[in-house]
Order: sequence, then C-alpha cells, then structure tokens
Amino acid sequence: MGRSDIAVLGGGCFWCLEAVYQQMEGVLSVESGYMGGRRANPTYQQVCSGATGHVEVVQVTFDPDITPYREILEVFFAIHDPTTRDRQGNDVGSQYRSVIFYTSPEQKETAEQFVRELDAQHIWRDPIVTEIRPAAEFYRAENYHQNYFGNNPDQPYCAFVVAPKARKFREKFRHKIKQAAAQPH
Repeated sequence: MGRSDIAVLGGGCFWCLEAVYQQMEGVLSVESGYMGGRRANPTYQQVCSGATGHVEVVQVTFDPDITPYREILEVFFAIHDPTTRDRQGNDVGSQYRSVIFYTSPEQKETAEQFVRELDAQHIWRDPIVTEIRPAAEFYRAENYHQNYFGNNPDQPYCAFVVAPKARKFREKFRHKIKQAAAQPH
C-alpha cells in the first residue's frame, strides 16, 4: 500500500457519499460517522434531532498518489447540491449541511481555491454555501450505517436517492471507477 490521506465530507445523508466513494479508484476505505458537534459519542437519533450540532459525514481514506484530494472534491461537488443550507433534497436539518472538514493546511487551501473556481464558473444559480472547517473528533456511526447501500440496495431510500447518485458518479467519472466496482447496482 502507498501513502494515505483522509478527507472528511458532509453533503446530505452519509449513505449517498459512502456509496459513491466506495466505487472510486484510489479510495482505500470509507466510514460513515458524525463530526462537528458538541456531544461526545452521539447516536444517530441524537444527531437526527439536530440538538448535537453534528453533521453526517464520510471519512474517506485515500491514496493521494492515485487520487489527489482535488479529485475527491470534484466528485463531492458533482454529487450533491452545495447551494442549499442544511438540506439535500428531502433531507432537511443541520446534520445534512454541506461541509468540508480539512485535515491539513494544504487541504484547506485546496478546498478554498476549488470553491472560488466553482463560484467563478457560475455552475449553479445560487452561491455555494459549503462550509470549510477544521476537522474535529470523528465519531463512527453505528454498524448498521456502514456500507448501507451495499447491504440494502432495495431499501426505498437507497433505490430512489442513493442509487441515482451512485449512477451519476459512474457516468460522469467513468475513468475514476475501481475495477471491482465497475458493475452497476
């Protein structure tokens, strides 16, 4: 194994992000969890209440020699709406906000530069509201949240929300798909 780095991203339900990044070349592992709140070891129910301040995130461990951090961000901005505050589709609440938790000054600089470039391109009608914040304590979500889409592809939320995002990734980033993940769900 080569080098590894960690990206922590929140962009709606963590099941969607996890399903996409698990397919990406250079990604070594993806864990769903919580970050940015005020309570140690929060539960899913506590995070969903909005009272803890946590965000549903994925912690993506990747090999930067295969997939640079900027490519992780390119996928992130392609698969969620960075212009809606505390919302992704029907998922509403501060736990679904768009946020990049950087783990180094280089990640912060890359994320800020990338957002400036996207803003200048006017891809979206509304401005980008993605927060860029220093990483905090990562709390791994309960076991049943890990590999959720892989374990529950026919569950209605997975079929109607997660699957289209995974398909969008495979279509738009065909060149970045792991060989083992090339088969569609």
